[in-house]
Amino acid sequence: MRLILLGAPGAGKGTQANFICQKFGIPQISTGDMLRAAVKAGTELGLAAKKVMDAGGLVSDDIIIGLVKERIQQADCANGFLFDGFPRTIPQAEAMKQAGVKLDLVLEIDVPDEAIIERMSGRRVHVASGRTYHVKYNPPKQAGKDDVTGEELIQRKDDEEATVRTRLDVYQKQTRPLVDYYSQWAATGDAQAPRYRKIAGQGSVDQITARALEALAN
Repeated sequence: MRLILLGAPGAGKGTQANFICQKFGIPQISTGDMLRAAVKAGTELGLAAKKVMDAGGLVSDDIIIGLVKERIQQADCANGFLFDGFPRTIPQAEAMKQAGVKLDLVLEIDVPDEAIIERMSGRRVHVASGRTYHVKYNPPKQAGKDDVTGEELIQRKDDEEATVRTRLDVYQKQTRPLVDYYSQWAATGDAQAPRYRKIAGQGSVDQITARALEALAN
């Protein structure tokens, strides 16, 4: 199973990615992990990426695609892989297509923006323990206080509504077009095109997982 998981920040991709990878025995591959591993290993591409990063630049798509091609040749990818946060843009998707990287499925987890904002901005965290709450869906016994210690809960910067809206805006402009790219490619009937499936990302984790498994099977 070789797949890409798409969805806005807060859509629940991480939870589903973990489940899918465990079920199918495939690695979850992120560009960040690939870059760090290549730099640590001192490969030719890793050294090229390190030079760019040390200069404060963005690693080129050519280097990223090279790293992808190297990574998916490794033994743990024999049964497939799941791309996490890649590709992010149409040029990256095109470059991957031109490089002949074979994909079986593109799965989109679809959640309306306002639902994501409610989901993320309602999170509260007890810093010392990492316990998390939600003001609506999993509220603490006493508002703003950790159930165990009674200490103050905080809202992380990443969960503030303004931050969430900014991240969603970036997603809509930069990454959301990939949904159209892959769905339109699949519709052409091209034998090289991956299947495209969309599932609703609202409901319980079990409900979303059931939808994901059904999409992977069909």
